[in-house]
Amino acid sequence: MSASSRPLADRERAELADLLEKLGPDAPTCCAGWTTAHLAAHLVARENRPDTLPGLGAEVVLPGNPMTAWTHRVEDRVRTSTPYGEVVGRLRAGPPSWSPLSWPPVARLFNTTEFAIHHEDARRAQPGWTPRSLARADQDALWTATAYFGRRVRGGVVLRRTDVDGVERRIGDGGRTVAGEPMELLLWTSGRRDVARVTVT
Repeated sequence: MSASSRPLADRERAELADLLEKLGPDAPTCCAGWTTAHLAAHLVARENRPDTLPGLGAEVVLPGNPMTAWTHRVEDRVRTSTPYGEVVGRLRAGPPSWSPLSWPPVARLFNTTEFAIHHEDARRAQPGWTPRSLARADQDALWTATAYFGRRVRGGVVLRRTDVDGVERRIGDGGRTVAGEPMELLLWTSGRRDVARVTVT
């Protein structure tokens, strides 16, 4: 299978692992308070410790709840007890076969956006970053995901693609119109507004 024909989630995983390896454990990310070591530990705990998954979902609706606190303790344990290079190696290798996140349909659903967003978290926190040029099929996959993240925007939003004429989606009551390529819209709706290259009207 050629690199371009691999699922987007797999390609993003590999490129993110390469970048984390290159940056080392102490580089900043776009996640407040997280270095690359925190980011790598988060991704490995997510795939290898199913008991952390409820905390990840609960964090969106109720930050600081006990499930989220447990998730952060597990992530911290991975980060402090395992050499950084080994953590990145585990990320590159992917989840164990018993993990639901190893099943292709589940991986496409949950890993595509997870790795695309966190790849940009690592990229865009470094000096001199520029947006990547993504294939139309990859942008289409990310566009699908903006419907989920757009529901988190208070007051509703209209998301408009700038790479395809006439394509937009209204979420909730509409409100602001945010225009950009799907990757940029995904970053904006997921809270990375300082680094998302979008136009808001």
